Amino acid sequence: MKTAVALSGGTDSLASLVLLKRRNLELLPVHARFFSGQDPDNELADKLGRICRQMGLELQVLNLESAFEHHVVRPFVEKYLQGLTPNPCAVCNQKIKFGLLLEAALRMGANRLATGHYAGIETGTGYASLWRGQDPDKDQSYFLSLVPEKNLRNVVLPLKNKKKSWIQELLRQNNIFPPAREESRELCFIPGDYREFIANRLGDNLHLKPGPIKTRQGNTLGVHSGLWRYTLGQRRGLGIAHAHPLYVLARVQSGNTLVVGSKEELGSQSCRAGSLNLFLPFAEWPDKLLVQTRYRQLPRPAEVIMEHSLMHIHFIGGRETAAPGQVAAVYSSQGRVLGAGIIEEDTDFKRL
Repeated sequence: MKTAVALSGGTDSLASLVLLKRRNLELLPVHARFFSGQDPDNELADKLGRICRQMGLELQVLNLESAFEHHVVRPFVEKYLQGLTPNPCAVCNQKIKFGLLLEAALRMGANRLATGHYAGIETGTGYASLWRGQDPDKDQSYFLSLVPEKNLRNVVLPLKNKKKSWIQELLRQNNIFPPAREESRELCFIPGDYREFIANRLGDNLHLKPGPIKTRQGNTLGVHSGLWRYTLGQRRGLGIAHAHPLYVLARVQSGNTLVVGSKEELGSQSCRAGSLNLFLPFAEWPDKLLVQTRYRQLPRPAEVIMEHSLMHIHFIGGRETAAPGQVAAVYSSQGRVLGAGIIEEDTDFKRL
């Protein structure tokens, strides 16, 4: 069995290569270029190639820039202009890394693809289940929750039970020095602020689309300069004076309305999610469920109702920030990913 190993140039993917090499497996290291400006002089690829040759392996380099632009970058810009908060990392895993890159690896003769993600995959008789990684600070199962189950049947994640400190020591012991920066940016294709990135992409075609700034009660307080310029929970830069601090509560696309309010009003008790990806039929889900709606968040107890290919989620014991466009991932109490979907517009604000 041949295992392709996706190498970004960072610590985690190289540690996966070392761990699999220790098992005396037949390996095929692969490095993919995703966006223009990534390693323009092939310096990263050359360094990775030298590391692989020291291990008796030959690196294969793929160019997926066009696909990354089509599936990740362009939709990211379009959805922000629609007043949504997209999650490009989850889309990249779904469409690119465990989509086109996996397909390319299989065409090159590999039977499966390994990556440096901190999560777990267990395979049963003809199916795969996705689990949280052991290191809670590095767990990436949330970002993998949109990847179809059938794709994960051909994926192996060697770092499931590893901690970052152990990984770094492993590479030091093997005299391997990652050529890429230690930690990648949250949005790998954006060097700075996303607003500047979007404005530069649009150029003269930039439409500000101003609209009203309202409270939950419908009172108009001012005019915004485009919903895409604001983030949920934002306090500064609203351009309005008020007796107490105001925060962005919602961005309502249907009325091009920015909804603001007090800190106590932040979040929602419920949301709905579509474009579902289920790892287990809903009828087999346990009674106790946990839902995570953003990466840097602990999953919260919630009730989930499935209706017309939509998940209706009600958070138990408090409010939660659920940004339309982000991922809502549902877990069992043991850490198994049961399903996920894309959060849709909050109906509480639709009338505004």
